Amino acid sequence: MKIFYTNEHRRHHPPFEVFDGGKRVPYYENPDRMDRILAALKKTDWAEFSEPEDFGLDPILAVHDRDYINFLASCWTEWLSSDPEVAASPEAHAFLPATFALRRNTRPTNSLHGRGGYYIMDLSACIVAGTYQAALASANCALSASSSIVHGQRSAFALCRPPGHHAGRDYAGGYCFINNASVAANWLSAKGKTALLDIDYHAGNGTQDIFYERSDVLTISIHGDPDFEYPHYAGFADETGAGAGLGFHRNFPLPKGTGDAGYLGALDEALAMIRKFTPDFLVLSAGMDTFDGDPLGKFRVTRNGFAEIGHRIASLNLPIVIIMEGGYANEALGENVRTLLENFK
Repeated sequence: MKIFYTNEHRRHHPPFEVFDGGKRVPYYENPDRMDRILAALKKTDWAEFSEPEDFGLDPILAVHDRDYINFLASCWTEWLSSDPEVAASPEAHAFLPATFALRRNTRPTNSLHGRGGYYIMDLSACIVAGTYQAALASANCALSASSSIVHGQRSAFALCRPPGHHAGRDYAGGYCFINNASVAANWLSAKGKTALLDIDYHAGNGTQDIFYERSDVLTISIHGDPDFEYPHYAGFADETGAGAGLGFHRNFPLPKGTGDAGYLGALDEALAMIRKFTPDFLVLSAGMDTFDGDPLGKFRVTRNGFAEIGHRIASLNLPIVIIMEGGYANEALGENVRTLLENFK
């Protein structure tokens, strides 16, 4: 299996994030996650690692607002030049706004923090010096894996960091800045019908936002019910698309404590929808935070569950791009990813 990976992700390593209640904690979405996955995959005889190609900005701007991307590109240097305290010790700081737009009739302002509150939705999308470059490289991993399946590979894995599925058309959130899976799915949709299945523990609100009014890409997300889980304001069962996209989006919000059996039941429904859609390509947003014991999840999916999830998705027999999203039980993360991928090699 071709695996697209770059060390550019290490440029994004914020020193902290802020949890509910104002608790400041070390950044969960850190480079150690990739090291664990790499170590597990390098023990196999089927992982073939490649550096991503540079696809430029056009595929990214096809799904993201240009002003938002410009903000990501300039935020850190602008903040650095305007704040002497940050300039004195940049490694101790991360850009985070303290005021957030309600998105009713708001618009970005001229101030950096005003734009930050417009283009960032929470306190985990921390921006540091290398964030933009890491996000671009992550998107290029997703695009390179997509190109690989267009040119004959049956499957490819984009080992993306930062992840992407919480990033909407013009906002960052949940560790995500560029929506890698959406960039890939949109690029593939010009070459054939495309379905996108999100199996991360958290609802793929950014992906939902990007494709909600489109019928050419079927989007499905299986996740913790937003009544109790982040991102709280998207991922409900009655959100099924709008306009031309009505009926082409589906959420499966599941209760706390969902284990293998409950998860696989929802997955079977999702796979039936994909078969009915008859796509040419499948994009899989693969989050491992459904794992029993993940510090940011409340499901109880086991490693055997991941094996069966992979087996059932592989049974679609479609060219597939697998894109890394979340998963924060780092000690188990590498083996969990390997277990899922073995079904597609």
